[in-house]
Amino acid sequence: MPDWVVWLILAGGLVIWAFTVWENRVIARGGEPLVDPEILHVKALRAGLNSFFFQYLLQGGLFFAMPLFLSVALGLSAIETGVRLLPLSFTLILAAAGVPKVFPDASPRLVARIGFLALFAALVVLIAGLQEGAGAGVTTWPMLLAGIGIGALASQLGAVTVSSVPDEQSSAVGGLQNTITNLGISIGTALTGAIVIAALSTSLLTGIESHSQIPAPVKARASTDLGGGVPFISDKELETALDEAHVGPRASDAIIEENEASRLVGLRTALAVLAALSLVALFFTGRLPERQAAH
Repeated sequence: MPDWVVWLILAGGLVIWAFTVWENRVIARGGEPLVDPEILHVKALRAGLNSFFFQYLLQGGLFFAMPLFLSVALGLSAIETGVRLLPLSFTLILAAAGVPKVFPDASPRLVARIGFLALFAALVVLIAGLQEGAGAGVTTWPMLLAGIGIGALASQLGAVTVSSVPDEQSSAVGGLQNTITNLGISIGTALTGAIVIAALSTSLLTGIESHSQIPAPVKARASTDLGGGVPFISDKELETALDEAHVGPRASDAIIEENEASRLVGLRTALAVLAALSLVALFFTGRLPERQAAH
């Protein structure tokens, strides 16, 4: 992680602290704050916002990883990649609209837990399917499961957060909800990308170092040139780069082979972390209400 990223994170934390202090000061003077910090003391609201954060963190990571596999690793076009993601949209709509209609009195806590477990199952099935030689078909069942999970969460969390406070504070809740979802999807995308690149780099450099078909000068150059990180690129892009670097055919084929395997290692590692976070999310659903809010 670059040093400037750390400084930006620290600066963001300072801004949040200063904003909270200012809002409390406005309240103390009898003014109307943009967001009343006291609203965050509502347990159901906090639980809903935490669940929103994890939902969008997992979504961001999944939507980042899938195009990498489909469009870069497999070389599918943008349209073909979109078609492979359609199963998620179908089950998401069915779950989001169907759960409140078929089970109007379902426990929000239970539905949210089922949602996160469905996302966990989707990630586990996807990890198991991402083996050497895997085609685009391995994404079908994971996308169906992920859609069910996201749809189940979408069917409950918005109602939980809005109903947890008086009507006059609903606009503030909407702002908090949008902030948390944007934060979740940003962190999910960044975290997944960082893990993919780190795992890919480690696996590829290790593979190059241990491959008997790659000469020592090429290994030394790879260690130097790739020490700062390996980009997630297609076989064609890598082949072009190796030709420009005047790497021999046998060594080039060996490096491309190692890159294919390392891309999958990077994706599986990132998805494993997301799967673990989907289980962590379950612990934050404990304070979601067990009953639907009165209509």
